[in-house]
Amino acid sequence: MAKVGRMKLGSQGLEVSAQGLGCMGMSANYGPPKPDEDMIKLIHHAIDSGVTFLDTSDVYGPHTNEILLGKALKGGWREKVELATKFGISVTTDGKTEFRGDPAYVRATCEASLKRLDIDCIDLYYQHRIDTRVPIEITMGELKKLVEEGKIKYIGLSEASPTTIRRAHAVHPITAIQLEWSLWSRDAEEEIVPTCRELGIGIVAYSPLGRGFFSSGPKMAENWVPEDRRQFTPRFQPENLEHNKALFERVKEIAAKKGCTPGQLALAWVHHQGNDVCPIPGTTKMENFNQNIGALSIKLTPQEMAELESIASADAVKGDRYVSVLLTWRNSDTPPLSSWKVE
Repeated sequence: MAKVGRMKLGSQGLEVSAQGLGCMGMSANYGPPKPDEDMIKLIHHAIDSGVTFLDTSDVYGPHTNEILLGKALKGGWREKVELATKFGISVTTDGKTEFRGDPAYVRATCEASLKRLDIDCIDLYYQHRIDTRVPIEITMGELKKLVEEGKIKYIGLSEASPTTIRRAHAVHPITAIQLEWSLWSRDAEEEIVPTCRELGIGIVAYSPLGRGFFSSGPKMAENWVPEDRRQFTPRFQPENLEHNKALFERVKEIAAKKGCTPGQLALAWVHHQGNDVCPIPGTTKMENFNQNIGALSIKLTPQEMAELESIASADAVKGDRYVSVLLTWRNSDTPPLSSWKVE
């Protein structure tokens, strides 16, 4: 198996593998947690294959995914990886979700993540979702302090609007923006991607396989397990899935001609968006991981790219990406700095 190449992510000096590994599904959201021993083997196999850019968050589990990665990186593995984690989604004691970016919270969550991961410094620390009550300059001010203290190396934002990105970047350079980008999630192409490119910010594409849709197709919706949150996503509801099936069938046809799987083709399309884009497909299976690496060697002609983009146009997909629009960049603007009152 060919080794995975390297790429520069953003313009602050971070170098990562050309494809990352999303670790969320190992512990949460896509079914019951998988056995630690199996997931650690998969993580080590990924690193040995050259996939060294690992993605987690404090909310995955919550907390258990960071603990898993902490275990996996013992014994010399830590030095081989670029580790990204996130803060900002807080689950309250009564089970409600809120987004937080106040300075005390930023600091406390960073300290807690360092402890769970059992490391001294986080390579890339993202604000997972934007707190629309706190000016982004205030959140960034605390993150900047954490960089100065050596607790984090680089700062990222996830699902942030162009305005939020610009305001954040003015406080301290943003290294990466994480956004959902795939053949059925293309809403970031109009404004966010150009903003990142103008400012020299790297792009990390999560769910590049459409949350598994381009790997498994519509059949994935036939047997949801209770712990799989995808069953509540609008795109997977029966009335939308019937429409969305057509997109999968077209991708499958083109993949057959190319001699690859639909998932590999969909992932290759993301790779072809530019050398500043790093997709981070997640998996819990060795076989799927190996298939995902295979996407790196698929070359698409301009004609094939154009064909894929024409069948994956905005009206090709029915249903939102999330149950709530509050979970996307469209609603992530924050109040002006002048509105912030220090208590």
